[in-house]
Order: sequence, then C-alpha cells, then structure tokens
Amino acid sequence: MYENAIVVENLEKAFGKRKVVDNLSFKVRKGEVFGLLGHNGAGKSTTIDLILGLKKADEGRSVILGMNAAVNRKAVFERVGVQLQQTKYQSSITVEEACIEYGSLYEKAADHEELLRQFGLTELQKSMVSKLSGGERQKLSIVLALIGNPEIVFLDELTTGLDVEARREVWRTLKQLKDKGLTIFLTTHYMEEAEALCDHVCIIKSGKKVVEGTVADIVNNSKQKNLEDAYLFYMEEEL
Repeated sequence: MYENAIVVENLEKAFGKRKVVDNLSFKVRKGEVFGLLGHNGAGKSTTIDLILGLKKADEGRSVILGMNAAVNRKAVFERVGVQLQQTKYQSSITVEEACIEYGSLYEKAADHEELLRQFGLTELQKSMVSKLSGGERQKLSIVLALIGNPEIVFLDELTTGLDVEARREVWRTLKQLKDKGLTIFLTTHYMEEAEALCDHVCIIKSGKKVVEGTVADIVNNSKQKNLEDAYLFYMEEEL
C-alpha cells in the first residue's frame, strides 16, 4: 500500500520561451496538509494543472493515489476534490442547486447541508450564486471541492477574498477535515495561513524549488522567528 498521496518527479512546463515549472519534485504523504508556496506567477497553479492532467507536462511525471490523472481521469476525480482560483458557475443557479448538481457526479456525495453549515453558508442556500460576494463564492468553491467525499483536496489560494474572521473559520474547518484523514494540497501566498495549516511546505520561485521541509525545519534552519520571515529569507537568498 502506497503511503504517498501525490508524487511529483522532475516536472517541467514552458509556455513559449518562459519556463513556468522547472524540474520540480516533491512528495505529499497521505493525511498531511502540504503547502506549495510562492509569489503570484511562481508556477503554483500550473503545477496543480499538471498534477491533475489538465495541462500536459513537457518533462517529468506526477502520480495521484498511484495513478496518472491524465490517463485515469475518471478514477482519479472520483477520489479527488478540486477548488481552482477561477471556478465558473451557471448564470442562473442557486447555492443549493450547485451543491446538488456537483453531488450528482459522485456515487457517495457528502451531505451538502452539513458542508454549507461548516462554512457558514446555510442562510444562502436559496441565494443565486451570481449574487454572492467574492468571499462567499470562495467558500462555496471549497464546499463543492469537498462534496464528493474526496481522499485528497486541492485548494488553490483557498482564502483569497476572505476577511480575517472568515479565513480563520475556514482554517478551523480544514483542520477538522484533516483530523478525519483528508489529504490537503494547498497553494497560498499567505504565510500565516501556511504556518497555521501545513505540516510540510515547498517554496518555489519561477517554477523552481527553493526549499522544502516541515514548517518547523524551514523556520529553524533559516534561524528566523516565523514562516513569513523564513520565506523572505529563502527568497532573498535566491535573488
């Protein structure tokens, strides 16, 4: 039985002459929260697309739960939830209808009412998705990523657009889900978020790995006081 939920080996992707992902390798253990960290444009979202088979890598390989997502798309997406930065919805659909529609794609969907309660969206069930605020849409996209009872969930800049209180509510809920065995792969440029949630992080710059390890190791090895200062330390070293 494999212990790694995700394996990425020597992954590369270029758009024209610009290399967006550059010889990137890492492993995500089952049941951990793994953070891919970097500035906007560092290659985080493209890395997710490559892992999920949404884009084809120029070199290297990636495996999810022992499978190649591009080859075993249906089998992978039965077991994986995805929240991307740009989630699109039908123009005339309510929050409840969106949950039911997404849930119908899975054999054993989660209770959408319970998920909406966990993310503070119960009172918006009958609201049109088009009328939601940016933060409310962001929380709905996380609910929809979790509705298939996934073993792994990918969260791309999961709390962008949320205020401080809502962000911390999301953190608490994700910690509860992790305690139940969910593997979480997230990208963020909020170092406080990574420090609060992540067991293991990989910092990248221009698609290339700068440093990888547990949050504690990265902070201790940099001789800084927190992950934000450690992040700045490592990124400046690369300049």
